[in-house]
Amino acid sequence: MPSRRATGFRVRLYGRETPALVGVVTRRRDWELLLRERWYRVPARTAPEGLDKARFLAFYQTGTFGPEKWAVNYYSEVRHVRRVRRIDLLPGEPDHPRAQDEYYRVDVAGLKPLPGPIPSRRLRRIVFIPTSLERLLRAREVNDLFRTSPIEDILYDGLKDDGLEPERQYFVREDGAGSMLDLTLFCRDGNLNIECDGDRWHTGPERAASDRERDNRLASGGWTILRFSGGDIRDRPGYCLGTVRKAVQTLGGPARGGRRRRKE
Repeated sequence: MPSRRATGFRVRLYGRETPALVGVVTRRRDWELLLRERWYRVPARTAPEGLDKARFLAFYQTGTFGPEKWAVNYYSEVRHVRRVRRIDLLPGEPDHPRAQDEYYRVDVAGLKPLPGPIPSRRLRRIVFIPTSLERLLRAREVNDLFRTSPIEDILYDGLKDDGLEPERQYFVREDGAGSMLDLTLFCRDGNLNIECDGDRWHTGPERAASDRERDNRLASGGWTILRFSGGDIRDRPGYCLGTVRKAVQTLGGPARGGRRRRKE
C-alpha cells in the first residue's frame, strides 16, 4: 500500500468539506455486487441522516475480507440514490422474509483505492460514519474520519496532540441501554467518557434530564464522565485538556495494549 501523504490530521473546514459517508460491508456477496453492478444497499429503516447528500461513499470491510479486514480501503463517487424494495434489488430471492422491505439503492462509480488503508485500531461497532472526501484522503485511522461537530474536532485533535488515543462515537451498552459516547479513553483502572456539549443539543430541562439519566447509568457501570461546554472547548482548551489529563492519571494512565485487535 502507498504510504500516508500527511503526517497530521487537521481538517476543520466544515463549510468547505465535500460530504461523504462510510458504510459497512460484511458479506462477500455484497462486495461482489458492488464491484460488478456498482450499487450498495441500505435498509430504509436504518438509513443514516445525510445519505441523500453524500457525494462520495467509502466502505469499511469486516473480518471476512482477509488482509483488507477491519479497515476502510476504497471509496467511490455517488451517482444516484433511490428508494426501492428488496425484491427489486434481488429478484432471485422472492421468498426472503424482507423481500418487501424498502431499501435505498446507492449507485456508484467504480471503486478507487484510498491513499492507504484507514484501520480501526480496536474492536468496535461501526455502522455508518459521517465524513468528507477531505477526511477520507487524509485519515490515518477510523477515528480521524468522523465529521460530527467542530467542538468535538477541537478536543479530539488536542487529545491526540497530547499523546492520547480517544475513540470517537464509541457505542457501549450499560444496564440494558445503548449509548453513543462522543470521546472515550480506556485507562488501566477504568474508562473515561468525555462529552462535548454543544449549545444547540444540550439545552432545556428535557435534554438535561436525559443526559443525567445516561450519565448515572454509565457511572453505575464504572465509567467516569466529563462534560465540557462548547464555550469551554473553544475558549479554554487548556482547561479542558488539563482536566482530561488529570482524570486519566487518576484512572491509572492509558490502558496498555489499546492497539491490539481481538478476533472479530
